[in-house]
Amino acid sequence: MAESASGNFSKKLIEIDVSSDTVCPWCFVGKKNLDKAIDASKDQYNFEIRWHPFFLDASAPKEGVNKKEFFRQKFGSRVEGMFRRMSEIFKGIGLEYDTSGLTGNTLDSHRLIHYTGKQAPDKQHSLVEELCLGYFTQGKFIGDREFLAETAKKLGIDGADVFLSEPSNGTTEVKEELEKYSQNITGVPHYTINGKVKLSGAQPPETFLSAFEAASS
Repeated sequence: MAESASGNFSKKLIEIDVSSDTVCPWCFVGKKNLDKAIDASKDQYNFEIRWHPFFLDASAPKEGVNKKEFFRQKFGSRVEGMFRRMSEIFKGIGLEYDTSGLTGNTLDSHRLIHYTGKQAPDKQHSLVEELCLGYFTQGKFIGDREFLAETAKKLGIDGADVFLSEPSNGTTEVKEELEKYSQNITGVPHYTINGKVKLSGAQPPETFLSAFEAASS
């Protein structure tokens, strides 16, 4: 069970499994569009949302590297155009895209998301929001355990700092979720709605609304 909205049992239930990576800007854009669709249809449906891991670059360094330099090495001369494009996209959702700070391996963030899904499932969706806000708009390092623990504390997710302090906690479970939900997909974000309707990419709210209708019929 995860994020649940309202207790009106006359509403139809929409269960959404999301595969994403916490350094994927399109995953955050997709989340914001999903949230708009949920808000527009909350009188019609109850929602349960579960977040699952995906690694855009499983070999990314754990210690963190300069974000701009990392993407310049990865994408070459295309990177400035990519940054400009993402800045425009983020402005469209009311946010400033921040290219400062470090980037790196996202395993610890996925460990925390998994932990929250088990310990405080009603806060998992909000956790993803806060992690993405930190990384994409505030220059926070997604692999910084202090940032992760402070974000969890802010949301009242008990025990996260202790859980994160042991590197092996949650690693097996993240691997199992990766194999179960993400091994057959090639890109993120990816959504499975009520186990039967699948969407890929940062879809607009209207597409989510149509998918809710199809999945609940």
